[in-house]
Amino acid sequence: MQDQPSHSALIEQIIEGIQDNKGQDITVLDLRELENSVCDYFVIASGTSNTQVKSISEAVEKRVREQLGDKPWHVEGADRSEWVLMDYVNAVVHIFRGEAREFYDLESLWGDAIATHIETK
Repeated sequence: MQDQPSHSALIEQIIEGIQDNKGQDITVLDLRELENSVCDYFVIASGTSNTQVKSISEAVEKRVREQLGDKPWHVEGADRSEWVLMDYVNAVVHIFRGEAREFYDLESLWGDAIATHIETK
């Protein structure tokens, strides 16, 4: 059985993959201190089009696989690319088109989490 990559290495590679494809408004939510959280971290980012959302998710998957030898346990939404969810068990990546991100507003839903905003390269 393959070892899980460290949290920090996984989060770092996810962020790099998002930035490689010019993902915007990257936020990491640390959910570890919250009761009933579904994972340890959410990484949330935006793309300007369905095509960009899809390319960001593909870049994240490729980068994590190449750098850490890990792949998502489950991916949802890649067919429509309005909101792609990538479940890496300890971290869940959410890549949205802007309108969908505003509508679902995960940052408010998980408002008790520690939020870290990542500067865009």
